[in-house]
Amino acid sequence: MRVALAASVRTLPRGDGLAYEPKFDGHRLVVVRTAEDVVLQARSGRIVTAAFPDLAAAARQLPAETVLDGEVVVWHAGRTDFALVQRRAAATAARAAVLAQSLPASYAAFDVLELAGLDLRGRTYERRRALLVDLLLPLGPPLQPVPMTTDPELAATWYETLPASGIEGLVVKRLDQTYPAGRRGWQKLRHTEVRDAAVVGYTGTPRRPLALVLVLPAGDETPLVSSPLTAALRADVVAAVAAREGPAGAPAGATVTAIGIGEVPYRPLDPPLTAEVRHPSTARHPPPEVLRLRTEL
Repeated sequence: MRVALAASVRTLPRGDGLAYEPKFDGHRLVVVRTAEDVVLQARSGRIVTAAFPDLAAAARQLPAETVLDGEVVVWHAGRTDFALVQRRAAATAARAAVLAQSLPASYAAFDVLELAGLDLRGRTYERRRALLVDLLLPLGPPLQPVPMTTDPELAATWYETLPASGIEGLVVKRLDQTYPAGRRGWQKLRHTEVRDAAVVGYTGTPRRPLALVLVLPAGDETPLVSSPLTAALRADVVAAVAAREGPAGAPAGATVTAIGIGEVPYRPLDPPLTAEVRHPSTARHPPPEVLRLRTEL
């Protein structure tokens, strides 16, 4: 199932016929209720049903041959916690059953692609949204439709206030739009200091990476060295490198200039990873702060 994607924008789109949804901080997940059971598919296409037995059990209440598109999140201390979603996603089947009790997942559904065998992707977003709400509201948590408004002023208020709850920003869709499978047909507005960057390498060793070498979007393609990685991020990088290149990693075959340090050797990554970073769009100081790796389930 190819999912719809969103193109980044720098200002809040306004105009008639637009819908605004909060952008949740989790993992993209397609829920497929077949005639026999439930299949949970990550954006990468990987089947992750075993990692989320609580969501699979809830989805069995859906009509057969129904497909939902949305985000799996874990709430903790009043906000969504991406690290806990990663923990759930990485669990073995045996461990997943335990975590489902201590760290229950929620599903923020933002589209219905098929309902009781009827393909809805050619219907307008406005119609699909109405069907989604009618389908999920009687069921209740952990399957829930995301909030939506057509009021740009309310959307602007969400954008300013919801980050305290772990909301990344807004997704904007046209009410008359069919489902743009595999295309960047939606728009997303994220808080300006947080951006996705290409991870083209790392300093240190495969078992102890120290910092990431990044290329920022809309920049001059000059690699930058991030601020030092936290222990949790080091573990994520170790796992990502091992999955791609094995425990030895790639040799240190390039150098990059680090602010205040000079030339630093680093190990290239090809293809690059993606990291979420905090860095002002108009300045190169201080070094970018890596918030997390964006890995597919």
